[in-house]
This record gives sequence, structure tokens and C-alpha cells, in this order.
Amino acid sequence: QKILIVGCDPKADSTRLILHAKAQDTILSLAASAGSVEDLELEDVMKVGYKDIRCVESGGPEPGVGCAGRGVITSINFLEENGAYENIDYVSYDVLGDVVCGGFAMPIRENKAQEIYIVMSGEMMAMYAANNISKGILKYANSGGVRLGGLICNERQTDKELELAEALAKKLGTQLIYFVPRDNVVQHAELRRMTVLEYAPDSKQADHYRNLATKVHNNGGKGIIPTPISM
Repeated sequence: QKILIVGCDPKADSTRLILHAKAQDTILSLAASAGSVEDLELEDVMKVGYKDIRCVESGGPEPGVGCAGRGVITSINFLEENGAYENIDYVSYDVLGDVVCGGFAMPIRENKAQEIYIVMSGEMMAMYAANNISKGILKYANSGGVRLGGLICNERQTDKELELAEALAKKLGTQLIYFVPRDNVVQHAELRRMTVLEYAPDSKQADHYRNLATKVHNNGGKGIIPTPISM
């Protein structure tokens, strides 16, 4: 499978473990250095990492200055115009989940994404954010084809976390795709700037990620329009 990851977070940390780097140069920072985004070539912004995964980071402005969502819009338009999506099986947009502003919602709003998987935990604010994102999906679901694929719970070891995640999924009319247990091997891999699959391919945690990938793959086309909770 040919995969492209588009990091849509101003921290630009979506692709660093795949590239074994601190952080990838972003489209916005490269455009600022070159003069404009029109002065860039695709190979300037797209790097190839572990398992030949293609990586791009949209980037954002300095903290407190400008709109980070604009970076997402600029980046996706640039990638489309320069053929980044040709011969790709999967495009993954890693979007900042707790800020549902128009720019960050672009993959949802402009029909770029087909299915949304919300990564959350059993903590109250994480579930609150998941519900907010579902509201955003609902808003654009009727005008576009975007659907909620399901929830992915990244365990924080809070009380009754699995039960809470399953209950939220039921309320939203979706499913808990996978419950990813907490394991220190994740931190060990991060310290070495590697993914768990590369650092510890035979670990239980690596198997969990493989199982998650299989679940997402098999769930293709089965997304739903969510029923968010009104507060």
C-alpha cells in the first residue's frame, strides 16, 4: 500500500518518527524562505521515510501570530496542484483535534477526507473534543461525502476507560474501532525517533497497531453520519 501522511498540526510532529527526525520542514516555512508557495517543488516538501511512507507537514505561523488553519488550506491546495495524490492508496490527514476551526476542518469541509477516525481517551476533555469533532462532521456530512469511521481510544489508564469509550461511541451512533493499551515501549521508541513497528516489531504494542490498521482497512466505506450529544 502506498501511503501519504499530511500533518495538519502547527507543531509539525506528525511525521518525525517515520523520518527519524526532530521535525520535518513545513510547507509554510519553506514557502516563506523561497518567497512564495509557487516557488516550491513537490520534492522540496515531500520526504520519504520508513516503509516508503510519503510525508508532508503543512506547518503554521509563529505562536500568537496569524491563522494556523490557513497553512492547512495552502498546503492541501499545493499538494493537489503538484500531483502529490497520484498513485496513492491511502492519504492520512493528522488534524489537530481540540481546535475545530475552519482551516483545520478543511479535510472535512472540502471533501478531501472520506472517513474520520477520532483518537481519544477516557478523559473528560478528550471525550468532549470527540463530540465537538462529531458536530463538525455532521455539519459537512450532508453537503459532502465525509463520514465518521469510528473512535480509537488511546488508553490513559483512567477509571472505566473502555466502558466510557464504548458508551460515547454508542451515543454518537458509531463504533469503538480499537482500544490501544498504554505501553512504555511507545516512549522508548520515541526517544530513538522511531515508530514502535520499527523499534520493536515483535512487541505486543506493535501487534496492536497492526490490528488497528487492519480494522481501519476493513472498515472502509462503512462510515456513518454521527449523532453528537447536545450540551
